[in-house]
Amino acid sequence: MVTRDTTHLTGGLTPDAPEPAAPGHGDAPREPYRQGPIRGALAFLRNIWRQLTSMRTALVLLFLLALASLPGALLPQWSLNTSKTAQYIIDHGAWGTLLNRFGFFEVFASPWYAAIYLLLFTSLIGCLLPRTWDFVGQIRMKPVATPRNLARMPHSGSVSTTGSVAEVAERVTGGLRGWRKVVRTENSGVTISAEKGFVREVGNLLFHFSLLGLLVAIAVGKLLGFEGSVIITADDGAQSSFCSSTPSNYDNFRPGLLVDGTDLTPFCVNIDKFAATYTESGQASSFVASIRYQSGADLNTQNRTPMALEVNDPLRIQGQRLYLLGHGYTPEFKITYPDGQVQTGGEPFQPQDSAFTSQGAVKFLDPPGYTGAAVLKHQLAVVGIFAPSASINGGIMTSTFPAPESPGVAIQIYRGDLGMDTGKAQSIFSIDTNQVANGKLVKLNRANLAPGESMSLDDGTKVTFTGYKEWVSLQTSYDPAQGWALVFAITLLIGLMISLTIKRRRVWFRIAAGAGGAGAGEQGSPAPTSTEEALSDPVRTVVDKGTVRVDIGGLARTDQAGYGDEFSKLIRLAEAP
Repeated sequence: MVTRDTTHLTGGLTPDAPEPAAPGHGDAPREPYRQGPIRGALAFLRNIWRQLTSMRTALVLLFLLALASLPGALLPQWSLNTSKTAQYIIDHGAWGTLLNRFGFFEVFASPWYAAIYLLLFTSLIGCLLPRTWDFVGQIRMKPVATPRNLARMPHSGSVSTTGSVAEVAERVTGGLRGWRKVVRTENSGVTISAEKGFVREVGNLLFHFSLLGLLVAIAVGKLLGFEGSVIITADDGAQSSFCSSTPSNYDNFRPGLLVDGTDLTPFCVNIDKFAATYTESGQASSFVASIRYQSGADLNTQNRTPMALEVNDPLRIQGQRLYLLGHGYTPEFKITYPDGQVQTGGEPFQPQDSAFTSQGAVKFLDPPGYTGAAVLKHQLAVVGIFAPSASINGGIMTSTFPAPESPGVAIQIYRGDLGMDTGKAQSIFSIDTNQVANGKLVKLNRANLAPGESMSLDDGTKVTFTGYKEWVSLQTSYDPAQGWALVFAITLLIGLMISLTIKRRRVWFRIAAGAGGAGAGEQGSPAPTSTEEALSDPVRTVVDKGTVRVDIGGLARTDQAGYGDEFSKLIRLAEAP
């Protein structure tokens, strides 16, 4: 008799079953399970950790890190060019102020960049540790047993050959050089399982561990390294020397988070000469600074080592690197006061274009013949433009070529309080415009001058443009992890190439006696411990000669292109020689 289950139609009750009795007076209804606050918090944290340590999250964070680095390459940075960054903010108004507030002009020191960096670091560690452990387990495991139906494999074939099962198996295993292989017996013959391409996963792990090491090396460099830049006028006596004994000797010093500047390795440099050559179109062809330097024990002597310092060819001194970054011009002026006293001075002007049209200011803070508060009323500033190859178009002086073929200056004179005693830092390339706005600094005469020409002020003071000198910009860099960063970058590329070129693949051979052959050993026989044992045991393998059928199946762990012509070569291993 056949009965039909109707519980799904009646809510779990059959038509004849009595309804459950209502709970008694003392029976309380069962409350649903509620997770405690501690268990709930732990479950939440566990889920967050799983999401953070997934490979997908690591890739997203890596993309975000690259995206976050773009402002550091496209926008001026405070640490690299203070004046240009300040000018950029002024030119872009509210947008510039907003970007500065969110750290877009100090990207690599911003909190949001550090957050992405640390999350990526944590994600990589969480991904790599279990992945490495799984890979070690795969290496220790033997190749998987041969599937029952090899014809269903993406790559398959069948060969009939002569000889015994043992001879064919010996020929196949001998041809599988470089493969991890295991020989097993079946009721009908012998199977061979082989796999190759584990180096692909090694390359993958090498890539990710190298990326992790590169992040660590960069972090160590930011913690223990430093950078300092200075502008030095070439061939200017004492003004052409620089010593790195203290951060105060630099125009701009950017220490790492753990660097206080008290234990710098000192060296001294003297700039004897600077020479630049240009093509006819104005493109620079070479920049060379002739220097003499001292370091180590030579600092206590007069010994100086000469060297030609060029762009991208730094001087390496006790782990530090001295780079030639750029150059420009320093126009020089002579101030002749009404009483006949003379002051001279010059300051580097900042290039504004490829033809080295430059802007700057030369400040004279101590006018002779004045004391006390009167000094602040008679300070002078020569502000203007220097053009190495001067040309005036529409009343504006510009330069037509970067070499000093016909130098000239267009200057504006200011007199009054320059605001240098307020304690507020000022750029060497400009004056404080607030002093002009509040009337403490008064605008006077303007003139275009060639070398040797002069202009006079209302009180008889004469300003003479005496000529120019060239300045060079040097940068000292120290990064204790720079060598490791290079090593990790190289191994990262090696791992990437390995993971892209090596293919993971598996192949199985089932070798059984066909028509005219003998059977194999008993079903359920234990697997041989070695190839020699499998081929020499007469109980478990066929030794009679006859026709042998070999079924072959292959599987590429990546895609169909993982085998190519190699599978055809594997089939030929089973064929009679």
